[in-house]
Amino acid sequence: MERKTSKIHAVLIPHPAFGHMMPFHQLAIALANAGVNISYISTPRNIQRLPKNLSPLINFVALPLPVLDSNPLPEGAEATVDIPMDEIQNLTKAFDLLQKPAEKFVVEHSPDWLIVDFITPWATDVGKDCGVPVLGFSPFSAASSLFFGPPEYLTGDGQKRVRPSLESLTSPPEWVTFPSSVAYRSFEAAGTLFGFFGEDATGMSPAKRIAKTISMSQAVALRTSKELGGEYLSTYAKLIGKPVIPVGLLPPEKSKERQITDKSWIDTFKWLDQQEPKSIVFVGFGSECKLSREQVYEIAYGLEESKLPYLWALRKPDWAKDDFDALPPGFSERTSEHKQKVCIGWAPQLEILAHPSTGGSLFHAGWGSAIETLQFGHCLVVLPFIIDQGLNARFLVEQGLAIEVERGDDGSFKRSGIATALRRAMVGKEGEGMRTRLRDVAAVVGDREIHEGYIAGLVEFLESGIGKQK
Repeated sequence: MERKTSKIHAVLIPHPAFGHMMPFHQLAIALANAGVNISYISTPRNIQRLPKNLSPLINFVALPLPVLDSNPLPEGAEATVDIPMDEIQNLTKAFDLLQKPAEKFVVEHSPDWLIVDFITPWATDVGKDCGVPVLGFSPFSAASSLFFGPPEYLTGDGQKRVRPSLESLTSPPEWVTFPSSVAYRSFEAAGTLFGFFGEDATGMSPAKRIAKTISMSQAVALRTSKELGGEYLSTYAKLIGKPVIPVGLLPPEKSKERQITDKSWIDTFKWLDQQEPKSIVFVGFGSECKLSREQVYEIAYGLEESKLPYLWALRKPDWAKDDFDALPPGFSERTSEHKQKVCIGWAPQLEILAHPSTGGSLFHAGWGSAIETLQFGHCLVVLPFIIDQGLNARFLVEQGLAIEVERGDDGSFKRSGIATALRRAMVGKEGEGMRTRLRDVAAVVGDREIHEGYIAGLVEFLESGIGKQK
């Protein structure tokens, strides 16, 4: 794409979780390609772990993560992937202390805009104090944003606005005026009620953080498009009463050449080269989902029962003594090296999804992974665990793009449910319509011109000076 030029300088401040940093990084690349000068603020180790981008218009600003006086983080822990779930609130508390260093950078460089994460409300204070307009950016779907609603329902201000209860989270809210199945299951609602609406070590609940960011931003940007869930987008824009800008889905660039240097993965791709086209199920639950032994074992047995060829990228769980302990006894011996493969540790997910032998994915329904998978037209089988994943799963199923693994009232799932969902998606007659729909959606999600058009609209908004406080 021909690089344009712009006089805009925008500072991006993502939350220190890869589900946030990666979309911000993709947004940074897209804006830089559109000619916007970008400063991307994070901590030193997080910046080192981001994919390398050689754009001269992106300036990565490494601000050391402050050390907490009490409950200090483990050495080298700078992202949610580095710590147990119960320590994330301490990471957020430490990241909040970057307000002063970030403000110093803003004062020295006088950017035109701050593009800030929904979960970093202190960045809106920086914008207010420095006279710089703020754009709140959510890396999540329009469907999940609409489900949680406007600021007053996130904070519970006023008796009529007190929404958080288990029952209120298991059905679409009153402001969703069209048929929707996007809501939590009862076993998901309990964790959301505590984890999202409950106050943590920072003194603010995630819900109140998001509410403040929305309230203090001149506009809101969502990682979504009109082509995929446009009704959720338009309803959300009416609901919050300020500009809501779709930035497109920000699908990562497909590499023209395979850039794998690790020998074990070179061998794995040789194995993939030998498989039938669109036959392999890629199985991956990322690094944020901390699966129990029972869950890992049931997934393993479900894959075995499906009798489908698969490539499982399994992060070694904390409870496993070694790689062998991460799998059920005898499972590896029963696995056919010709049709099934388990790789322990990090995996080049995008390259695997791009391989011609890959035809489906069993994953957690994280929005970023969903977008990566959709652009290739693969079958989606979803098994959500945390945060917005359940909402994404319902949305994808509702759109005819996924099959969700059946679960009990307590959230448990069985190997038979895994096997049934996989076979329905990959080879079953009932999945034929979904497979056709996925091919059509892939043409849209993978269309670079469509997404460049959304970025052009965002740049036009930034250049218009709407909300300019200077």
